Amino acid sequence: MLSFLDPLRVITSDNAALVALVRLSIAAFCGGCIGIERGKKRRPAGFRTHMLVCLAAALAMIMSQYLTMMINEYWLAMVGDLNSPGSISTDVSRFGAQIINGIGFLGAGTVIVTGRQQVKGLTTAAGLWASACMGLCIGAGFVEGALFACVLIIATITIFSHLERFVVSRVRNINLYVEFEHVDDVGAVISAIKAQDIRIFDVEIHKSKESGGNQSAVFSVLLPKRMSHATALSVVAGVENVRAIEEL
Repeated sequence: MLSFLDPLRVITSDNAALVALVRLSIAAFCGGCIGIERGKKRRPAGFRTHMLVCLAAALAMIMSQYLTMMINEYWLAMVGDLNSPGSISTDVSRFGAQIINGIGFLGAGTVIVTGRQQVKGLTTAAGLWASACMGLCIGAGFVEGALFACVLIIATITIFSHLERFVVSRVRNINLYVEFEHVDDVGAVISAIKAQDIRIFDVEIHKSKESGGNQSAVFSVLLPKRMSHATALSVVAGVENVRAIEEL
């Protein structure tokens, strides 16, 4: 079995091509595992995107190791009078640092702010960044750490999402997005909320630019103890002229 714990020795040996193939295959597999979960939820960056990011990051790290080997052995030996330790120096982590910085443009493309003032895509962006880091580990030969990270990343975006929903469903501070016919209707919504002993901390009103369009507002409120989110939603939904309501 190939030893992945001595990356420079392995990548410069006779079976370097096989090592590179194994590392790139593992990177594609791990990136694809994360991408499958995102693809199931119809996120902008899915199966192929995560696979390509992890694969490319692993390739960049393998290339860094290859260049280090070429500089320190073959190219250094070709310069006769400079053939001394430390004559030529390089940083094997340089490509990896650029990968970490460059992945930001992909992550930024997945983060959007909806018309209801919701921020979406942060988990997908973080998954892309994590996939890139995982690919760097695999390319460097630290496959064991990358596999552990892959399992934990998948667990975070699948298993822990249920825990997050459970915790969020029981918090008392919530944001309510409400659509109504006229701006004057916001007073009736506020009165209905206060009648249930719900404290309002902030109200952000958005006026529709379209003629005859519904107006909207985002309410930041604190629910009384033992009041469920569904009860708060039903209270606001029962107000006259309210057309839509959603918890953000």
